[in-house]
Amino acid sequence: MKHYLLIILAIVTSNLANAQEVLTAKEAVEIALKNNYDILIAANQAKISEKNAGVANAGMLPTLGATLTKNNNTQNSTQTQADGSQRELNNAKNNSLNYGVALGWTIFDGLGMFARYDQLKELEKQGQTQLKSAIVTKVADVLSAYYNLVQQQQMLTTLDTAVVISKQRLQTADNRFKIGKASKLEVLNAQVDLNTDTTNLIKQKELYANAVTALNELLVRDVTTPCRVEETVSVDHKLILKDLMTLAEKQNPDVQLAIINKRVAELDLKQVKANRYPVVRLNSGYNFSETESSLGFVTQSSSKGFNYGLTATLNIFNGFLQHRNEKVANLQVENTQFLLDKQKQSLNTQLATVYQSYQTNLELKELEAKNEDIARQNLDITLEKFRIGTITTIEFRNAQLNYITARTRHNAARFQAKISEVALKELAGTVTF
Repeated sequence: MKHYLLIILAIVTSNLANAQEVLTAKEAVEIALKNNYDILIAANQAKISEKNAGVANAGMLPTLGATLTKNNNTQNSTQTQADGSQRELNNAKNNSLNYGVALGWTIFDGLGMFARYDQLKELEKQGQTQLKSAIVTKVADVLSAYYNLVQQQQMLTTLDTAVVISKQRLQTADNRFKIGKASKLEVLNAQVDLNTDTTNLIKQKELYANAVTALNELLVRDVTTPCRVEETVSVDHKLILKDLMTLAEKQNPDVQLAIINKRVAELDLKQVKANRYPVVRLNSGYNFSETESSLGFVTQSSSKGFNYGLTATLNIFNGFLQHRNEKVANLQVENTQFLLDKQKQSLNTQLATVYQSYQTNLELKELEAKNEDIARQNLDITLEKFRIGTITTIEFRNAQLNYITARTRHNAARFQAKISEVALKELAGTVTF
């Protein structure tokens, strides 16, 4: 009977685990990556940015278009000739038909088209970075929900164990009462404590069910899907703040987005400066034209042929708007640099704050683990003594409550340590599971 409490825990845990399959953290993340709406939307946005990043969208390719114009009209016409004579014709028909193809190609615009192309490539990177941000954020959310469910499940096991022990206490007290070795008061106290533990267990089942619902929502599946998770929680004890800051500067999605935004603003400035230079455009085409007229010197004509040429335009003065636009673009570049510096500072502040919580939670986790082990041993000994009637019911209840409290605090400390780890890795831009 030395490890009687451990045997009860094993039986309770086994019964709960057999209710349905156990979902691992890795499996939860994989399901979310396939189904989560935020990730799917971000993936489509990234594809849109990829499709937009082409030379045609930047205006670097020629354009070719076909046109056709057909006009028909009927008129009552009167013409006065130079000699004074008149010619009249009712329902005179005048028809015209023009069709052809036209080719246009901007061959120089102050290198603005190249700046636009580079900008589109940066926007493509932006789409990919936003997708990464959505993935990192959602993975962190899933892991937080998962380990919260672990905590609620462990608490459910603890309270279920407390109910089992209280039932055995009630049975023992009742047996002792029947043989005259205990008073009715001891039985009643045992019943009250059992009812209290049962009430706590019922409330905990509600918290557990809500945690299951929250996780299922993130996994985008039926919120009523039963779910059991792994009992063990492995916390990474080897995170170093300096390494995290270095990694975050390279991989944090928010910092990367700020860098991309600065580059986009710089390319905007290049495009604005390109307006100082002439725009040279090649034009070419092949046209067909036919006309018919019932009244006039020429009743029918047609033509066809090839045309080509070059157009150059230069903005000489536009009311100082060019100077104003360049000044605004420069200020936008300056602002994006400020935002980048602000983002880096904010990131380092968050890392330092969360890292301090991480270290504190690691210490608390180790301390609460020892406290739980002591409380378990104490309850194990108390159970033995209670069975042979050498301690009071008050002493037994205190040992039982101390164990529940110690186990609850250990679960909470372990959960907080894991959440701190997840938060640090999310800020560093690399969430693992």
